[in-house]
Amino acid sequence: MSAAEEEVNLGIRPAEERDPATLRRAAIITASCAIAHGVLLIVAFYLLKTRAPFGGASDEQIRNFYADPNNRRLVLVAGIYLVPFSAIAFVWFIVALRMWEANSVKRMNQLFANIQLVTGIIYVTLLLCAGAALSVVATGLEFTDAALDPAYARQFPQFGATLFLTLSMRMAATFVFATSNLLRREGILPRWFLTIGIVVGLLLLLSASISSWLVIVFPTWLVVLGLILLDRARKLVFQPQPTVGSR
Repeated sequence: MSAAEEEVNLGIRPAEERDPATLRRAAIITASCAIAHGVLLIVAFYLLKTRAPFGGASDEQIRNFYADPNNRRLVLVAGIYLVPFSAIAFVWFIVALRMWEANSVKRMNQLFANIQLVTGIIYVTLLLCAGAALSVVATGLEFTDAALDPAYARQFPQFGATLFLTLSMRMAATFVFATSNLLRREGILPRWFLTIGIVVGLLLLLSASISSWLVIVFPTWLVVLGLILLDRARKLVFQPQPTVGSR
């Protein structure tokens, strides 16, 4: 069986129906934005989780932390710059991913395609809300004359962590399942990555804790997905075409 026939049997568009430039561009954007999203998100959460006081901090620790303007600005950089930029990178990622799918998949499953899009949008929304909640105390102290309430300073960061590590990760799990099923039906993703996708999805969906380790799982899966698609597009785009008269 020829390579072209194998691609058709897998549900992949034949070479004459693909736009190589679009495929390559979408794959590069997908991989780049996946990496950017993961790096920005991990750095932002690391700064917020390791530097800012959370629920277990004493009143004195909270007051001492927010009394330092450098600490407040650190929280602001993470919450209102790094988190939104990571969300923007994810928006570019999901659009580029759908461009890649549209140019690669012959028969798009609309159910999984729409679930993928909707869960991606909800994930970004929850991520932005989490960034706002994690930085609202520092924002209030930096830009207003409001007095610091330690109870208030505990509750909002905890609320943000819950949004991020629990609710947004549930949406991330659904995104993983939808994307894996969408590309599994077309034979695009390798079996080992599909197995990892099931494990990642179940971990994000069923985890009952708000462990900080969850922040690493989804971005890592995204980066690997982007690299797989980039490798796939490279092989499709640069596959040598037979010349006239060749055997």
